Amino acid sequence: MATKSGSTRTKSAMKRARQMEKQRLRNRHITSTLKTAIKDVETTIASGDISAAKEKLRLAIKSIDKASSKGVMHRNTASRRVSRLTKQLNRAVSAST
Repeated sequence: MATKSGSTRTKSAMKRARQMEKQRLRNRHITSTLKTAIKDVETTIASGDISAAKEKLRLAIKSIDKASSKGVMHRNTASRRVSRLTKQLNRAVSAST
């Protein structure tokens, strides 16, 4: 990563370094939010609270879709994660009934 210490020389390279830093921070925030949402769903499913898990799954899917649309995550990866979380919830629902 380019810094102000002289590793970038041209104006365009310095601008690109500034842009990449902003993008890195934005991606980091989105990724962190995404991981927290997924972890919340998994822990709620493990605790057996199905109604809370459904609500948390809805929020996690929203976070995953946002990450995908922002380019933080590939759309196929997003689809796979949604599918796996939904499958986990459906297994928990069928096991509880």
